[in-house]
Amino acid sequence: MAEAADIQGASPAPARRRWLRRTMILLAGTPVLAALVYAPAPKAEAATGPSVDVQLTSMTPTAPVKGDTLTIEGVVANTGSETINDAHVGLRVGPALADRASIGEAAERSGFRPGNDPGEIDPAYAVKIDRLPSKVSRPFTLTVPVNKLELDKDGVYQLGVSLSGVSDSRPSEQVLGIKRTFLPWQPEAAAKRAQLTYVWPLISTTHLTAETGADEVQTPVFLDDSLAEELKPTGRLGMMVSLGKELPVAWVIDPDLLATVDAMTKGYRVRVPGGKPVQGKKKAVAEQWLSALETAVQGKKVVALPFADPDLASLAHRGKDVSGTLGQLRPATDKAKQAVETVLHVPTTTDFSWPVDGAIDPSIVNVATSAGAHNVLTRSDSLQESGALGYTPSAARPIGAGATAVVADAELSTAFEGDMLSAGNSTLAVQRFLADSLALNLQKTGEQRSFVVAPQRMPTVSQVQTMAAALHGLQAGRWTQPADLEAAAAAKPDPGATTQVPGAGQYPEALAKQEMPVSAFEKIRTTQNTLDHFKVILAAPDRVEIPVGNTTNREMSTSWRGRPEEANLYRDQVQEYLLGLTQKVKVVPKSDATLSGHSATIPVSVQNSLVQDVHDLVLRVKSANPTRLMFGDSGQAEQQVSVQGDHTQTVKFPANATASGPVEVTAQLFTKDGIPYGEPRKFTVEATEVTPTVMLVIAGGVLLLVLAGMKMYASRKRVAARAAAEESTQPSDESPDTGPQSTDGSGTGETVNR
Repeated sequence: MAEAADIQGASPAPARRRWLRRTMILLAGTPVLAALVYAPAPKAEAATGPSVDVQLTSMTPTAPVKGDTLTIEGVVANTGSETINDAHVGLRVGPALADRASIGEAAERSGFRPGNDPGEIDPAYAVKIDRLPSKVSRPFTLTVPVNKLELDKDGVYQLGVSLSGVSDSRPSEQVLGIKRTFLPWQPEAAAKRAQLTYVWPLISTTHLTAETGADEVQTPVFLDDSLAEELKPTGRLGMMVSLGKELPVAWVIDPDLLATVDAMTKGYRVRVPGGKPVQGKKKAVAEQWLSALETAVQGKKVVALPFADPDLASLAHRGKDVSGTLGQLRPATDKAKQAVETVLHVPTTTDFSWPVDGAIDPSIVNVATSAGAHNVLTRSDSLQESGALGYTPSAARPIGAGATAVVADAELSTAFEGDMLSAGNSTLAVQRFLADSLALNLQKTGEQRSFVVAPQRMPTVSQVQTMAAALHGLQAGRWTQPADLEAAAAAKPDPGATTQVPGAGQYPEALAKQEMPVSAFEKIRTTQNTLDHFKVILAAPDRVEIPVGNTTNREMSTSWRGRPEEANLYRDQVQEYLLGLTQKVKVVPKSDATLSGHSATIPVSVQNSLVQDVHDLVLRVKSANPTRLMFGDSGQAEQQVSVQGDHTQTVKFPANATASGPVEVTAQLFTKDGIPYGEPRKFTVEATEVTPTVMLVIAGGVLLLVLAGMKMYASRKRVAARAAAEESTQPSDESPDTGPQSTDGSGTGETVNR
């Protein structure tokens, strides 16, 4: 992936090298943040001339305890036009923030505010920078013992790292730049720790096509080889497995991803533009990833989404009125459990559904639970609280009809959606996440609560690394304890929590614009109808039904959001491929024929270019003019047909001519239930009737020929007798006379048999 390449470039910038070093420290489980003391605010002026950009690239430990030392690394960049002299980087520690709202307000502040921002701590811990020219950056490292910070109570403290200095236009010292972050301070384990469930989603885009090879194992064909990039150790999915293995996360998996990777391990082919598919070469990468995942999930509970992660909101809003669409959910759920347990060999639950971004309305809930799931993973910006409680209730909310809304915290769930490739952004995101989680646990309530975090479905490499760093910051368990998703759903609901599902009018407009159109579901229905019609004639229907049926699920995947053109092309290609298969079984085009006489047989051939046999077909021929040409006692006849794979079967139909002239005949295949199969074939039969008068003339002619023949035979016999008498008296060297040889001609294949 591009991010991975950037992170691992040959010549990283100093800030990026520090990001890598920080990540390795975090993922090794070393604590990463320290706190600072609050000091009276000195008299300082806000800068009106020169300006400095301050970035914090590392904070260790992220959640310190007594006796730790806080280390903050960063970079200051002079973005103004003047050189800054006699500068220093200092640390400012504000008082504990009262609640999550205060944390949010502090995070949105920018620039130094005299009188509002606290003063620097002991100057002994500042970093001096004698000279900072324009457009030049300088790294810094602040190191402060936590016991010097005078943190008076458990809570979230705001930290400010500022650069102060002078310039030609501002000879008095000014604060020229500041960056704020947060310090969670809970040095001892809380009496009541919140249960925290962090969803760890293994989901990718669609990679498999409906195409398979003609070999026995049906080698699958992939759209491209991009999945291998995600699976490698430095790829997005590779990173999720390696980091998730060491974290207390709730594995939520799209079974289609497992089925796709499993298919890679057995050998696969990849589409090539303008050419035939070529052999895939990343089988080993797939095997390694699947083995690592199986190891990572052993002993843990796995949640399987319906196969291919269907877009529940699109189904509810656009697909429900297209017949057969909602019926796809139950099979998708059934095959999900089987796929996960077959590949990973761990117990799996399919009792959860996950609408896009956790946004719900009554129709989405109805669709989400229609396939058997009782728990809907939603989010607090959808199922919103009125604020009357004064605290955040537990995630589980009963919403009627035996369903439970598992409400993920919106702020925690979206904490890592931005550009985490920047070490500065990543550091701030980790500290904000830890601060919010501590603030949640410090809310005044007598009950232990349960919270859920449901991040974006497909986080990037840098987002995965940042998520892991944040979870490492919680591993000491001083204010949270891990819980699986089933436990979160089963937790005791807060009686005062909102349970009213928002109405359809409250569904986010931005999400509604990304939904699949009705035409997409109609196209999916067409493909399903084609498959249903086709499979009844196949001796081995699974060879088509399984790959095409799975692809039908993939056509309504959530992963197509934001990619409507690609989704439409994929659906078109699936239908085109399936139609191509159905056309491998057909009535062979037939040339015109002539029927001379009262009755004859007309041959019609059926070709099967599939590798498997077809059966339960009926071939029907129909005369357009039964008064001139009949089949049996009527104008049409039919026969059952079975054709071996890669063979052609010829069927003969007796026909009777009742009058002379051309007659159009239609040959059409039908399934056993009377549905037309394939295109009809039309050909013309030139019928020539033989009337009784003509028969008498012919009979008379034949009689005359017979009489003439008998007379000639008698004459030849008398001549032969005389010749024999002469030979008895006079020898001769002449050979005996012989009759002409007769030949028996046979008709050609397209000629009507006589």
